[in-house]
Amino acid sequence: MEKTNGVGGDAAILQEILASLKTIQQENTHLAAAVDAINGRVNILAGVKQVKDLTFDPAAAERNKVHQTNPVVPEDVPSSPDLAVVQESGRRSSTTSKIILTSYPGQAGVDPLPMDWGNKDPSLRGPVVVSRNPSSIRRRNAIGAHGGSYAIYNALAVASKNLNTDHRPDFTNTEPAANIGPFPQWADPKKIVAMDPLGHLAPWLFKDIIQKEDVDIRPTIAITKAHMKLPEIEESVRKGRLVPDGKICINESGELAVTKFAVEPVWYLPGVAERFGIDEGVLRRSLFEHTGGSYPELITRGDIKTFLPPIGGLTVYCFGDPAKMSDPNVKLALRIHDECNGSDVFGSDICTCRPYLTFGIEEAVKEAQNGGSGVVIYFRKEGRALGEVTKYLVYNARKRGADRASEYFKRTENIAGVKDMRFQALMPDILHWLGISKIDRMLSMSNMKHDAIVEQGIPIIERIELPDELIPADSRVEIDAKVHAGYFTNGKIMTMDELSNVQGRAWEDVDH
Repeated sequence: MEKTNGVGGDAAILQEILASLKTIQQENTHLAAAVDAINGRVNILAGVKQVKDLTFDPAAAERNKVHQTNPVVPEDVPSSPDLAVVQESGRRSSTTSKIILTSYPGQAGVDPLPMDWGNKDPSLRGPVVVSRNPSSIRRRNAIGAHGGSYAIYNALAVASKNLNTDHRPDFTNTEPAANIGPFPQWADPKKIVAMDPLGHLAPWLFKDIIQKEDVDIRPTIAITKAHMKLPEIEESVRKGRLVPDGKICINESGELAVTKFAVEPVWYLPGVAERFGIDEGVLRRSLFEHTGGSYPELITRGDIKTFLPPIGGLTVYCFGDPAKMSDPNVKLALRIHDECNGSDVFGSDICTCRPYLTFGIEEAVKEAQNGGSGVVIYFRKEGRALGEVTKYLVYNARKRGADRASEYFKRTENIAGVKDMRFQALMPDILHWLGISKIDRMLSMSNMKHDAIVEQGIPIIERIELPDELIPADSRVEIDAKVHAGYFTNGKIMTMDELSNVQGRAWEDVDH
């Protein structure tokens, strides 16, 4: 009987211990969440302080104060005669029968916040304001809308009354999960023209303007942390090519720890025009006309130099310590990857996109494990920025004929008029923002990407081509044609006669 009581007593004690452990685990979870929230605030405070510490000039601040009080209204610019114009006001468009098509500098109510792109002092540089919120519409200094290609869904949400036009985001606990910069490149108007270098700090850096002037200012960059799993990485661990370290490659299943940076495009139009060697007016007119007249302020508001285009942005995947990306004393492995939904997501083997992406991730992880930095940057430029519809039309043209490497680019040019519209000249901006000053191992065979980076003053030490064993049979047409056209290789470059013998699967093979 005493023995039974002893067992019962032990069980009760064990239950009490387990309950205590559970309580401790819950408390630790809450504590970890609280610590993470504090870290976010610390990152923001550190980022804002670092930017301001590098730029604070009392005299300049006083000048800016006067400038804000007495804004300089630019002169009017010529307009297109066929534009219907309705005067812009602070009234909500939903409460009036008038449709606001465009605005002009100097008209009643227009008072854009000053924007001095490239100024190292954020108070003089100014925030990017594109919101059409009733309290912000007259203060806009940018054309377009937040969200890039997703802006249309925002409009649909407003139209269907699922979203109130007065909604203001609550940025509590949304602070960057890692600190980045500031770097000298942020204040060079020639280095960064396709994104806002202050985009990740905007709501905090310009907090006073938001609160005191009731202006809607939003981030165009967000930074978070995550784990990721890919079957190819798990296979790499299983075969011993990648060894788990518990920190970057976390376990035997190949789970990876990663810091991610999401970036929406913000174009400084004079800088974009200069980068391409064209006149800013020509650029503005082309953007207006060839988007169906979607943004008339491109030609009526010559005083507004910033444009948020309706295109996809990019995501940076950083393996290892993000601070090492900008450290010239450690090695950097980099993969610049342009979106290919069919291959990247669904594993189509007509191209080498997913194999090169996973190879790039593996090599980036290895470099980080060796004490360096590994970075993969993913651009939304589906089908060489021609889109999936054009891509699939090209596939049809290829597979309904002789799918030969010698005809590879001609099939695309017949349909699209060009073989590529990715315009890599804007791509290096993200490298400048990350503080990257050299690339030790460039995981790309693209001559266009290589040239764009080098022309921006970033040296590339070594170029790494995709290993032959990772090239799917049906994608030999693509890779051999690209190598012949100038893509990097340490191997043989085929003649045109040899290219004509490189042939992909025909329809009958696909149907089986």
